[in-house]
Amino acid sequence: MEQQKLLDLLKDMSLDEKINQLFQGGAGFYAEGSIATGPASEQGFSEKTIREAGSVLSVVGAKTIKEIQKNHIENHPHHIPLVFMADIINGYKTIFPIPLAQGAAFNPKVAYTGAEVAAKESSAAGIHVTFSPMVDLVRDARWGRVMESTGEDPYLNSVYAKALVEGYQGDDPKKSGKLGACVKHFAGYGAPTGGRDYNNVELSERTLRDDYLPAYEAAIKAGALLVMTSFNTLNRIPSTANKWLMRQVLREEMGFEGTVISDWAAIEEIKYHGLCEDRKGAAKLAIEAGTDIDMMTTCYSNYLKELIESGEVSEELLDEAVLRVLELKNKLGLFENPYKDADEDAEKTVLLCEEHRKKAKEAAKETFVLLENNGILPLKKEEKVAFIGPFTEEKNIIGAWSIFGEAKDAVSVKEGVEAYKVNALFAKGCDSIDPGKKVYGMNLPYDCKRTKEEADAMIEEAVETALKADKVVMCIGEHMAQTGEAASRGDITIPKQQKKLLKAVARVNKNIIVVLFNGRPLDIRKIKELAKAILVVWMPGSEGGNAITEVLYGETAPSGRLPMSFPYSVGQVPVFYGEFNTGRKMDDSNPDNKFQSRYIDIPNKPLYTFGYGLSYTKFTYSEVNLSRGLLEEGGELIASVIVRNTGKRRGAEVVQMYIRDDCGSVARPVRELKGFEKIWLEPGEEKEVSFSITEEILKFHDINMNYTAEKGSFTVFIGSDSDTNNQKKFELI
Repeated sequence: MEQQKLLDLLKDMSLDEKINQLFQGGAGFYAEGSIATGPASEQGFSEKTIREAGSVLSVVGAKTIKEIQKNHIENHPHHIPLVFMADIINGYKTIFPIPLAQGAAFNPKVAYTGAEVAAKESSAAGIHVTFSPMVDLVRDARWGRVMESTGEDPYLNSVYAKALVEGYQGDDPKKSGKLGACVKHFAGYGAPTGGRDYNNVELSERTLRDDYLPAYEAAIKAGALLVMTSFNTLNRIPSTANKWLMRQVLREEMGFEGTVISDWAAIEEIKYHGLCEDRKGAAKLAIEAGTDIDMMTTCYSNYLKELIESGEVSEELLDEAVLRVLELKNKLGLFENPYKDADEDAEKTVLLCEEHRKKAKEAAKETFVLLENNGILPLKKEEKVAFIGPFTEEKNIIGAWSIFGEAKDAVSVKEGVEAYKVNALFAKGCDSIDPGKKVYGMNLPYDCKRTKEEADAMIEEAVETALKADKVVMCIGEHMAQTGEAASRGDITIPKQQKKLLKAVARVNKNIIVVLFNGRPLDIRKIKELAKAILVVWMPGSEGGNAITEVLYGETAPSGRLPMSFPYSVGQVPVFYGEFNTGRKMDDSNPDNKFQSRYIDIPNKPLYTFGYGLSYTKFTYSEVNLSRGLLEEGGELIASVIVRNTGKRRGAEVVQMYIRDDCGSVARPVRELKGFEKIWLEPGEEKEVSFSITEEILKFHDINMNYTAEKGSFTVFIGSDSDTNNQKKFELI
């Protein structure tokens, strides 16, 4: 539809129609049995509001959506179609590894492919918009939603944000098999105080701009159609009511012209944050801040009319918001094709198809991170291997936000190993949840009703199995529901019964390989003590068991690297590689000096740092070579290394470039990731890897909050992780 026709439509709509166009209702209003996420506590939705609503949350299925859309268009005064939105995070039915795992691939093509597959499947099921990507920077492993981010680094997150938006939307979101992308959660949601979900966020403006905003901006520049507000207050102002954040930063500075949607009931929560006395006040603050769509409350539908008629809110503000919603529908092509890609026949052929499962398996194999290996891996087919632990049989390995995926469609480790036809034994050993405990997933609780006696008997059986094997693969970790939204944890170790199982098995068989399932970095000190190899597989998705088997048996080498540092203990968090030198930086050569920035009972450094990961082979690096020692304003220099595979197997290396600004007008991080490239090398093969350094990538917010690169000395590091000391200096002149 032409823009003028949209304006004419807006002009012809009644005040009630316009207000209701900003309402997003849940699945329960439209389709029995559909999935509704979040705390459904709101009351007072009128039939008129629902009949004239602009969008729907979490209704899926081509047949259902077409029926709802047809009925809605026929009964709407101006026959305006609905937009159907849902949380399609790491897959619809074919589930890819969780986003944190995708970050571990250090390969944005993995994210692009996953988003592309998710778009094809969910669009066939009638969905128009996904609430993804989540690009919140995360540095506190206690926070449950770290699983939904791609990690602790601004540059890595930015690269992935762009890839995900492009994977969902392609070059035109109205095309078949594409979705509109909604970047979330704006802004700073990944830094809640104490790692506790929904909590306050306190960030200086410089930290916000240099570290947290770049990934949002990358998604916006990639063309994301929507932005979702965050639940948290940012420096004591709820994002949904933050006019500076939404109008100045998002729209004026970043140039975002799309639609802003609240998170679930976030407009009403302005009242609970204490910024207003009632929902009417919340509606006023939100519309003034520029929040266009009210998800699952009646704040707009019940109070905007009164606010406009009393003159407290300008109708022009309402018109701005409604026009953005109409423009969203137009960009999705819904005025011409309100059913878009909804197709029952396509659902039968596309969902969980062989091609998609193959892509999910290849993606999973790129995300696994080998933390330890004393030569025990890869396994040999002729070896007798015992696979022990709850995740040997567990099929809940698709991630907490895979709300439309089904565990029954996932391949367990046992199934993957059995299909591979090797000499294997199996014992569950224990449940993934401690006896008598319960954890709550997005839609249902998971509990373990096993008695202590039954649990102990399972461990005894596992020990007997371990005695018969040459090697033991311990499949242990967090239950899927222990991560995700509202799953913050103060203790980030594996469950007690799994620790007990690991210790019992280790007493009778020392050849232990741990395969770790997790949605966050964990404290794995005890695991490190007892295991000869540790392979982090995250929540690997539909093809997890097949992918894990192929990596364990050396069909391919693990090539993932940590997108978040694994802490030594929870007492370190938030812990991340890009910290600052203090006036009393810890001097490892003088550990007896108490008066340094240090803990007296644990190390400063994480157990495993950002970017770390091993392969089944070894790599060597040449010294860093710079094309020149001086970088002029507007110029470019090339930093390069030669990487050689010195081992006996083919493998991948993630070559990482970090830069330190040696002296700035404000304190600068000890180093920042500015480039990476994953390369595969045959034994004896070498390759030159080069990175471009320009003035642009050296910019930061200086002492006067100007975004600039300051002239002076810089150090470039190129190596295998964020601890590399392979360096060279250059100067910006």
